[in-house]
Amino acid sequence: MSEDERYAVRCRATYAQANTEVVLSHVSALPFTVAPLWGFDLSEVHLTREDGRAGRKERGVRRHCGKLLAGDVIETNGLLVMSPVRASLEATMLGSAEAGLVVVNHFLHRGDFDLDTLRGRYDDTMDRWPNSLPTDLVLRLANPLVESVAESRTEYFCFQRGLPRPIAQYEVREGGVVVAHLDFAFPDLGFWIEFDGRVKYERYLRPGETAADAVLREKRRQDMVAELTGWRCLRITWADLADPDALERRIRRLIDSIAAERSRRRAS
Repeated sequence: MSEDERYAVRCRATYAQANTEVVLSHVSALPFTVAPLWGFDLSEVHLTREDGRAGRKERGVRRHCGKLLAGDVIETNGLLVMSPVRASLEATMLGSAEAGLVVVNHFLHRGDFDLDTLRGRYDDTMDRWPNSLPTDLVLRLANPLVESVAESRTEYFCFQRGLPRPIAQYEVREGGVVVAHLDFAFPDLGFWIEFDGRVKYERYLRPGETAADAVLREKRRQDMVAELTGWRCLRITWADLADPDALERRIRRLIDSIAAERSRRRAS
């Protein structure tokens, strides 16, 4: 099993052995709502008591206390777990803002809730919870157009490094018809970012395609977009996100290069 799968098994076992009425909450609710666990500490199982008594922490289990409102708890596969709205807000208070943004964007893109619903639940009783400062940031950055963990991390990287906020899933049109969606576009700066992961070239192969065919198809798509927009493409990978200093230098060099080229054209 993967680390995420092992964590889900531990959560289920801990829930089954609880002596009081509890709900799987925080990051421990995420496996059962089919949400990503990227960036979270999986060393503890999180439960919320339904009896209102004080929480405690012992032997890899953290029991929380918190007011439960109608709709906060759902039942799935014989387990009581926090709803996507409640679990995503709790997650933003448990891990980093980046990890919280990954979860919130996942649920928003999937359509489990909208931003107004999320903000409403936060303002209802959770805005004064401990460690809620990252939640305010996540709510400002959340974007239902962002489709994956990698894209959420890329958008957070741009914020953290003081880069302009890109437009996610930018539509490129030819003759009024949408011919491409770009992961992130910077129209004013004249470039776009595409995230290259294995999923793009393996899971989404068309019938009869090889990985090499998919690479060539993506190259033709990039050339078409460049011809229609006049922009440059910057391709990044997980390795780039693991070295943010180097990635920032690449992006800023590209911005400077495009600005210099535009200046030369105006001068000629």
